[in-house]
Amino acid sequence: MTSKDLPPKMKKLVATSPSKKYREVVKVVTVPTPKPGEGEVLLKNKYVGINASDIIFSAGGYDPNAKFPLDVGFEAIGEVVAVGPKCTMKIGQAVMFLQAGAFAEYKVVEASKVVPLPAAKPEFLPFILSGNTATISLEKVGHMKSGETVLVTAAAGGTGQIAVQWAKLAGCHVIGTCSTEEKVKFLKDIGCDRPINYTKENLKEVLQKEYPKGLDIVYETIGGEVFDTCVESLAIKGRLIVIAKITTYDSEKGLQTPSDTLGTLPSTLLRKSASVSGFFLNHFIPDFGTYIKKQVASYQAGKLKSVVDKGDKAEKGPFVGLEKVVDAVEYLYSKKSIGKIIVQL
Repeated sequence: MTSKDLPPKMKKLVATSPSKKYREVVKVVTVPTPKPGEGEVLLKNKYVGINASDIIFSAGGYDPNAKFPLDVGFEAIGEVVAVGPKCTMKIGQAVMFLQAGAFAEYKVVEASKVVPLPAAKPEFLPFILSGNTATISLEKVGHMKSGETVLVTAAAGGTGQIAVQWAKLAGCHVIGTCSTEEKVKFLKDIGCDRPINYTKENLKEVLQKEYPKGLDIVYETIGGEVFDTCVESLAIKGRLIVIAKITTYDSEKGLQTPSDTLGTLPSTLLRKSASVSGFFLNHFIPDFGTYIKKQVASYQAGKLKSVVDKGDKAEKGPFVGLEKVVDAVEYLYSKKSIGKIIVQL
């Protein structure tokens, strides 16, 4: 596709005002198709990724000074369709990127910030945000070592599936929480040693009975009572990594929802020499390229599975077209998805 073949207009999604009511505030708008500047590429997006944090971003939760209307979406796989001056990338190159405003038919991105791919396959999409979150946090913050016991919450989701497998590849014993028997089977298929369906088993009781020595690492995305249980279940020198607190994302206070454990947390950690650390992916940008390459190499070698959910079983699926993004976000919160939810454009 040459620049003369590009459409003069394109569609993208914007949040019209700060709100967690995604369907109410996120709208499709038509705007001029942008042109790449010096060192930039214009991408035609083929697949976009859905994340629990999409509703936090649309509400301005990450930036209180965000200007609306706000371009939304974080990640996409696309193809280079135009290049700016001093850019050596080739037309037709498949790439992946992580940048606000990804929910769009076309997107201008700095060439230095895209990741070249062997092909525009949707199975590569989990690696840039969900996968980098899992792999970098477990190694750089969790200091994961072979032989340790690792608990992954929401283990059958986009980032959970990578965390489970990365811990297994490191030689760890892995426990994974999920909400259905279908997800239990999925977790077993990707190597999880002990899936726990929390709708049928009590997480706290299972951990006390089967893991009396405690957990060396917890990859925690849920918050609330699950966070409390995980803190109480840490081993001596155990490490809990706060990845997210999904249970509060659609609440009125969102990320500012207070924790019931803060008062007792210091004494709990003190008596175990344990730690709780937060992880925000943007603070680890220098590690992005290295860890994406590791994941892609493991995937191509057959050591890492990447499962994407295109909404084929969803009530409002399959997710094809920009207009389906809102349905896909709501599907994520239904707890019915397995793997990384994607929308094909």
